[in-house]
Amino acid sequence: MLHDQTYDGHASVHDDSMAEGLGLPGAPIEGPTHFSQLDLLAYEIFGDEWFVTGCVSSHFENMVIEGEQVRAFAQQTDDRTAEAWAEKQNGDKVLTATLTIRGANTLLSERLAAAQSKDPGELHIIDRLELGMTTGPDNATLTMDERNGDLYPFSLAEKLDSITEPCRWYSDGASNPWGNPVVPSEMLSVMGHRGGSHLPVRGPSVGLFIDLEVCRYQPVLVDVEYSVTHEVVAMGQSRRVESYWTRSSVIDSSGAAVADVLLHQGVFKASYADYPAQPA
Repeated sequence: MLHDQTYDGHASVHDDSMAEGLGLPGAPIEGPTHFSQLDLLAYEIFGDEWFVTGCVSSHFENMVIEGEQVRAFAQQTDDRTAEAWAEKQNGDKVLTATLTIRGANTLLSERLAAAQSKDPGELHIIDRLELGMTTGPDNATLTMDERNGDLYPFSLAEKLDSITEPCRWYSDGASNPWGNPVVPSEMLSVMGHRGGSHLPVRGPSVGLFIDLEVCRYQPVLVDVEYSVTHEVVAMGQSRRVESYWTRSSVIDSSGAAVADVLLHQGVFKASYADYPAQPA
C-alpha cells in the first residue's frame, strides 16, 4: 500500500527502484503492518484490556517483501506480558516483540536505554537534531474514509480491506464497549507519523523503521479529535545508517496523552548524496 509513498519530494524505500538502488532484494512492506497480526493474538490473551492499556513493542529483524507469507506467534509469560515473534515460511525471523498491558516493562525500554547511554559519534544526516527537540502539535484525528497524506496514501477503510486477521471492533463501534471503532495498532503508528515529524533531517535521504512501540493509555477511537507532538529521545549510528528515536504522543482534546508511539528510524548513509566517503 506504500508504492506511492513520497517524502521530501522523492520515492521511499517501499518503491522497487529505490530499494534496488540501496542494494535491497525488493521493496519491503512497512513494519507496522505486522502489528495487525499481533493485535488479535494479544486480544486472545488479554481480552478487552488490550485495547485499553495494550502496548506492542517490536524490534524488526528482517524485511518482508510484498507477497511473502508471515506467521505470528505469542506466548504469555505472566498476567501482564507475552513474548511474540513473527517468521517467514523459511523460518527467518521477521520481528521479536513484547505484548503488555497496564504499563509492564517492554522490549524497547531496554533498547532505548542502551541507545541513550552511547555516544552517537560524528553525524552527517541527523547532525541538526538535538535530544529533547520537540515539534507539533499536529492534527492526528483518524477517520474511516480520509486518506492520510503523502506518507500514508490510503484510508483506514482501505487498510481494513487488506488486513488478513481483521477484528470487527476496527469497523463496528456499536459492538464494542466504547461506541466508536477502535484504531488498530498499526494505524496508531500512522496517526503518529502521517504528517512527518518536521525534524531537520538532511536530505534527500531514505529511511526505514528499526524499532517501533505503540502503547495505549486509554482506548484510541476513530472519528475522535486528537493531536500529536514529537520529541527526539536518542540518536546513534551503525555502519549503514544514522538513526534517531522519537516519541510521538497522541493527545486528546482535554490535553491527556492517550497513546505514545516510540519509533527508532534509520536513514541510509548511501541514500544521502553529500555523505562523506566511508573507509573501506
